[in-house]
Amino acid sequence: MKIDLNCDLGESYGAYTIGQDEEMMKYVDSVNIACGFHAGDPLVMMKTVEQALSHGLKIGAHPGLPDLQGFGRRNMTITPQEAYSLILYQVGALQAIVKAKGGTLTHVKPHGALYNMAARDAELSRSIAEAVRDIDDSLVLFGLSGSELTKAGNKAGLTVAHEVFADRTYQSDGTLTPRSLPNSVLHDADKVEEQVMRMVERQEVVTAGGEVISIEADTICLHGDNREGVSLARRLKEKLS
Repeated sequence: MKIDLNCDLGESYGAYTIGQDEEMMKYVDSVNIACGFHAGDPLVMMKTVEQALSHGLKIGAHPGLPDLQGFGRRNMTITPQEAYSLILYQVGALQAIVKAKGGTLTHVKPHGALYNMAARDAELSRSIAEAVRDIDDSLVLFGLSGSELTKAGNKAGLTVAHEVFADRTYQSDGTLTPRSLPNSVLHDADKVEEQVMRMVERQEVVTAGGEVISIEADTICLHGDNREGVSLARRLKEKLS
């Protein structure tokens, strides 16, 4: 059995540092690098790519909504054509940096509100999946397990990675508990480990309401901006290994 550990990184901006990128890279297999719309900037993107390459990690683009102030976590009304162009613009920018540094872009994972909106919206997901395919049909599309995004990826002929979250709680429909609600993020390391092992070994998760639902787990997301992020990553890496 194999499982991929991924982390959203490169989310600093200018003089502002967010996350513990270099430490997190010691414990993950894949990184999703912000592309400048919700976080990151050209210099941060380049530095993060260089660090990821030095650690031998798979590098993915992490495109989000154009919302620096809200960190891409606020819903926006966008058309499918706007979504398509947002993906092309951001993924293309990171792809250029990765190529210039001698690497290869391997995957795409939408960020925050865009990711959660796509999980429910088939038309939005279709435009995202088609944009990824049109950039490079060998790219893997990361999407919430069982969501509209993974379905759209399959329809577009892409390889899809069903993603689960180590430190987030779930709703009965398989979506993540909105961050605006209490207990959306798990901070207890024992509960995080218990949830991860259940997802990996039994392909199921206990929702915030106590219901057991089925999921697929190809890759596990760890959050670098979680204050316990590094210690959780180290613990899970050891446990899964």
